[in-house]
Amino acid sequence: MSTEEAPLFHHPDRNLALELVRATEAAAIRAVPWIGKGDKNAADKAAVDAMRAFLATVDFDGVIVIGEGEKDEAPMLFNGEHVGSGKGPACDIAVDPIDGTSLTAAGRSHALSVLAVSDRGTMLDASSVFYMDKIVAGPEGHGVIDIERPVGDNIRAYAKAIGKDIEEMRIAVLDRPRHTQLIADIRATGAGTRLILDGDVAGGINAARRGTRIDMCIGVGGSPEGITTACAVKALGGFMQGRLAPKDEAERERGIAAGLDIDAVLSIEDMVRGDNTFFVATGVTDGALVNGVKREGPIIRTESVVLRSKSGTLRRIEAEHLVEKWLDDEHL
Repeated sequence: MSTEEAPLFHHPDRNLALELVRATEAAAIRAVPWIGKGDKNAADKAAVDAMRAFLATVDFDGVIVIGEGEKDEAPMLFNGEHVGSGKGPACDIAVDPIDGTSLTAAGRSHALSVLAVSDRGTMLDASSVFYMDKIVAGPEGHGVIDIERPVGDNIRAYAKAIGKDIEEMRIAVLDRPRHTQLIADIRATGAGTRLILDGDVAGGINAARRGTRIDMCIGVGGSPEGITTACAVKALGGFMQGRLAPKDEAERERGIAAGLDIDAVLSIEDMVRGDNTFFVATGVTDGALVNGVKREGPIIRTESVVLRSKSGTLRRIEAEHLVEKWLDDEHL
């Protein structure tokens, strides 16, 4: 009998994301009663409470590196909070119980519940600077795109790399006044824009995936969303660069005091190191990445994506939940 060690693929290890998806499913389901009700804080609170409760059941030792609030602003999941059972792998966590609270409150599409995980000590804590300038594309972007080049040069170079005419290119951008010139510059190349109302995580992921209607995602969005997106893009083999964008001199100084290189171009490896990242997202409302929560009689349907960089996989999970198990929420 051979004594040679079996190939690595004969020794599957634990995909933590397949357990964490229960937390994003719960957060998405609990946010449903607040869709279109105009109260984004109530929606966020419902999602946070559900996510925290389900995270406590997962065997891992998680520390939130990127959360939405501080401890004295509970019930938000705060930076430095420990989650999980305390047993199992030590992990960094980026969490956004609802990416798109305004979308949820307005009843608009593309709201998600999101978790990203990496090994302990590998996730950049950029929380002292709220905004980040980002550019995301597919694998062909490596060695082709540079965030320091004019946007038109990047679009033309990437279009050539993927074999598309400029007129066919579609660039996702957050619809914000700060992007007025950026949008004009994109359109001046002949490319079209896909304007995002809120939450650019899904836009970044779709830019990194093959076969979507988005070729690139460009512009200034939240730095927490940037780090979260990096975990997903790494699993897809996509391209991403970022650069911190402090809104004023005081925030710039806070970033420097926290040890951040404000002017550096951040590669995806700077944002999250190593090759063991997980990303989980469940749809709250319908979007291009996943469908939102739907109730059909006694059944609640959810759709989620689960990505892992170590295996390079994207899984879609469609789940059916019995309404009777959620009856403690009278609004469902």
